[in-house]
Amino acid sequence: MPRKFRFGLRDSGDPLQVQQWRDLVRKAEDLGFSTFVVQDHFDHQFAPLTALTLAAELTSSIRLASIVLDNDFRHPATLAKEAATLDVFSGGRIELGLGAGWRSADYEASGLQFRSPRERYERLTETVHICKTFFSGQPVTFEGQHFRVDHLEASPKVLQQPRPPILVGARKKRLISFAAREADIVSISVLHEDTPGLPPPPSFTEKAQWVRQAAGERIGELEIQVNVSNLVITDNLQEGLDQVATRLGIPPNAVLDSPTNLVGSVAAIVDQIDGWREKCGVSYFVIGRRLIDSASRLVARAGGR
Repeated sequence: MPRKFRFGLRDSGDPLQVQQWRDLVRKAEDLGFSTFVVQDHFDHQFAPLTALTLAAELTSSIRLASIVLDNDFRHPATLAKEAATLDVFSGGRIELGLGAGWRSADYEASGLQFRSPRERYERLTETVHICKTFFSGQPVTFEGQHFRVDHLEASPKVLQQPRPPILVGARKKRLISFAAREADIVSISVLHEDTPGLPPPPSFTEKAQWVRQAAGERIGELEIQVNVSNLVITDNLQEGLDQVATRLGIPPNAVLDSPTNLVGSVAAIVDQIDGWREKCGVSYFVIGRRLIDSASRLVARAGGR
């Protein structure tokens, strides 16, 4: 059985006033979004875990997610305890999204060391191990290359069993493969810079195949998620494709080669996401808050289907 579609609303864009933000969280729940999603950058946004704690108090059913927390911003022992606390305070609604860190501007602004890709990968794998053990309720003893904890008490105990879902965001094969083996949700990123003289970056379909190859028999346990960059609901398909193509600097006939771009009527977009679910297993779509009203039509038509 394919996974049912679900949709998240991501808090992104110009900063909101506190009351606007409160209203957004409540509206996301009222419109039927599955998750309210925060990001993790040193720019004009609220601190993610604090913001999700407030969101938990404002709502009763919507799930609370990070896509994704930068692994270098918090020690894994601190992160595990904060996440477990949020799971308890929210009544078991957290989805912990983690990433290795990619945006150099965050490191420059904060003064944190921007390590090599290999080191960032290794540090993330150790954090995932520590968090999974912590969420199991057992004291954590771990000594890796980058982190060490010694009989760390797993308190508070998480409410979700066997644990809160762990999402890992990834764009390269090594981390995508790790996510497929160890995470509950794989967030496939298509953020790439085209480099002159080098082959074009792999397609989304290729990346989804990496997930299948690495997951093996557990592929049916995984949820695959994407961040929708462009959602254009229109009865004039060609006009919509031209609009997105101009924005991305790609040919119009390449716009629909990725599930991060959804263009057309609501019915046509439902057909598109049906195709991505069948072809690549994608069932979880996260959409930026500036598109909440357009996205709500898609949620009403396809959410839970």
